[in-house]
Amino acid sequence: MKALAGFLSLLLHLLLLSAAESRRLHLHLGSSAYLTTEEHWFNQTLDHFSPIDHRQFKQRFYEFLDYYQDGGPIFLKICGESACNGIVDDYISVLANKFGAALVSLEHRYYGKSSPFKYLTTENLRFLSSKQALFDLAVFRQYYQLSTILFVLQEYLNAKYNLSKVENSWFVFGVSYSGALSAWFRLKFPHLTCGSLASSAVVRAIYNFTEFDKQIGESAGAECKAALQEVTKLVDEQLQSNGSSVKKLFGAVLLKDDGDFLYLLADAAVIAFQYGNPDVLCSPLVDAKKNGKDLVETYASYVKDYYLGQFGASVLTYDQQHLKNTTPGVEESANRLWWFQVCTEVAYFQVAPQNDSIRSSKIDTRYHLDLCKNVFGEGIYPDVDMTNIYYGGTKIAVPSYLIKCHNCGHGTDLRGCPQSPLNIEGNAENCTSPEAVQKVRQQIIEHIDLWLSECQSTAGRMISSA
Repeated sequence: MKALAGFLSLLLHLLLLSAAESRRLHLHLGSSAYLTTEEHWFNQTLDHFSPIDHRQFKQRFYEFLDYYQDGGPIFLKICGESACNGIVDDYISVLANKFGAALVSLEHRYYGKSSPFKYLTTENLRFLSSKQALFDLAVFRQYYQLSTILFVLQEYLNAKYNLSKVENSWFVFGVSYSGALSAWFRLKFPHLTCGSLASSAVVRAIYNFTEFDKQIGESAGAECKAALQEVTKLVDEQLQSNGSSVKKLFGAVLLKDDGDFLYLLADAAVIAFQYGNPDVLCSPLVDAKKNGKDLVETYASYVKDYYLGQFGASVLTYDQQHLKNTTPGVEESANRLWWFQVCTEVAYFQVAPQNDSIRSSKIDTRYHLDLCKNVFGEGIYPDVDMTNIYYGGTKIAVPSYLIKCHNCGHGTDLRGCPQSPLNIEGNAENCTSPEAVQKVRQQIIEHIDLWLSECQSTAGRMISSA
């Protein structure tokens, strides 16, 4: 167990290496990746902070009880900034099986099928925030505890064995933004959970996030970094001389704004490191540079074949005109919704550093602020200071652990390697250092075991992991 100073250094690493993307990207999963996709619904309060607004909306959730043992804990798996289409079979399912836990998962308000409004206008989005989402989780926790079959089973056991009334022990889990929600839930509602696991949790809101680009450079290594920088330089030049031609090369002609196009190219590189596939990007680029091949064409092939192809990203999500659409489909709505949270709460503006940048210098603070204004209207900007005051930023005392390996990335402790495509049960066999992953997982198990055993008499604890 490390002290707070250790947590701070780990958290910085997590923020640099695996912060939530400003462009919301989510993994594309087949039906076999889910433990269950059976939908359940309950009535959620629209505004938890109003004493006079009693409106409600239908919120979607899932439950998986195959591993549950009488009197066992309930593991709440927090869904983040995308549609929640079921309970994914990652390492949390292994933990649930080990501890005899029920698994439940709540879809984040506004995302997927849990939208309070048909039209996602800026006015209607005023109830979309992490603060409202945390109260959603608290209300759901109470609802599920009191009104499900688990409560009935517990009541039966209490009566049969003359036990005093005892609730199930709860433990919350999340990755990235949902990892931050997991940490914040334990912070704000310590009486409702024994503890939390906050994997790659972005708990500190950052305005100008120049460190993100710097970390990508370090992760890439000298040769790959130099190749990426040359690609950026060449593309910047080609945009000035023949912009339509270079956008066509990348399959992105619909992006009229050069900033949107350059953001697409920057994100495409990031994803290789963030989701555990660095060699897919770097090997062909380094080879092309050594052998005098066209670097821009080589990178364009990677973007089209891997990022837009295998990974499943969409050019449309980078188009500000698309982000202004207030009636997108269930899956497509996530991009507008996450940008609203970016533009009002957390920022994470991935701007180019002044020196030695990989991404184009045109991706600056002004680009982000203009996007917020263009998409959502006047007066929309992220108040990161208030966000950090409310949650504490990095001043959260937790035990923390760091996993280091060549293809480790976003949520490796729960997803294994690479992080995309999905590894069933978070299989870590393909990690370059599987023993490093297993070591952290064993520490996680020990903490969960300890905190569940202490839950009835202590306030619980919190884990932060990579």
